Amino acid sequence: MDNPDPTLEEIVKSYKKAISEWPKPTIHYGVSWKEFSSIKRDSLYFQEQDRPEVILGKMLFFDPKLSKSDQISCSSCHDPEMGWTDRRRTALGNDHISGNRNTISLYNIANRKSFFWDGRAKSLEEQASGPLGAHHEMNMDIRKLPGKIKKIKGYPELFKNAFGDNKVTYERIVKALSVFQRTIKSQPSRFDQFLDGKYSALSDKEIYGMHIFRTKARCMNCHSGQNLTDESFHNIGLTYYKREYEDLGLYNVTKRPEDVGKFRTPQLRDLNLTRPWMHNGLFDDLEGIINIYNSGMHMIDPKPEQKKNDPMYPVTDSLLQPLKLTKEEKSALISFLESLNGTKYKMRRPEFPVK
Repeated sequence: MDNPDPTLEEIVKSYKKAISEWPKPTIHYGVSWKEFSSIKRDSLYFQEQDRPEVILGKMLFFDPKLSKSDQISCSSCHDPEMGWTDRRRTALGNDHISGNRNTISLYNIANRKSFFWDGRAKSLEEQASGPLGAHHEMNMDIRKLPGKIKKIKGYPELFKNAFGDNKVTYERIVKALSVFQRTIKSQPSRFDQFLDGKYSALSDKEIYGMHIFRTKARCMNCHSGQNLTDESFHNIGLTYYKREYEDLGLYNVTKRPEDVGKFRTPQLRDLNLTRPWMHNGLFDDLEGIINIYNSGMHMIDPKPEQKKNDPMYPVTDSLLQPLKLTKEEKSALISFLESLNGTKYKMRRPEFPVK
């Protein structure tokens, strides 16, 4: 005789204990995953903000004079009032030119293994040159940037405080920017409180949604660990191959046909603050996103003959499968995802040096 499905009460009870005793998640063979772990409130946050290199980095981050037009700063797209994004479908930069990708939030950026949706930068310092120099972003000649910043009264002293002398170099500019960005972290959510043993922090519905996330919905195959991301790249079927919105993703970096349509797995912390979602920013509704994952996402896979004739034709990741979630399961899953929002603090803009 088959074992009956556990009741909601039994499922909830199975999570109100040490994480090591939780039901095991549903993980595809060969997938490397990490168990959930909580983040703690950063008790040294305000001390960090007083470090000279962080003060300089914050000034530079919010200062539009880093752009050719003196009108666009890093914070134009990464606004602390908007979850360190811009709330746009795609970024808007120099000459009001729209980019083709959604702005990724800076929350917990210190933990990333690569940067941009296609992973083309391997460090924050390397990442900085992209938006600074791109015509459709800040449009600044990075060779001229140090000279421009050096002429602004107040900056040489800030560089001296941070680096020991007042020499202004491109390497120091991106170093300071990176040091500041690494201080941008999510604050603990009710999810973290639950992980730390405060079992009243989540409702029964949210706990059930977490169970669905870990099991039937199979989300843990890509969204695991402390920040709910595997720091890897997947094709989830949104390549729009040879259609409007086409974006080949990781392939643009590696030039390997198997990487067509792969994009980095975003972290899920504070996700309500960082909408719209996906690399193209086309999704702004959690229910809609869950519905497309529920479908399995394999509607546009190539037939064998198509793949033979066009090796570039993208194939959706095999991790994605039809989930057959019920209305109640989808509702619970949304409730759990919304419990991951914990950040309320919004950084004030600094008064940076003027000419």
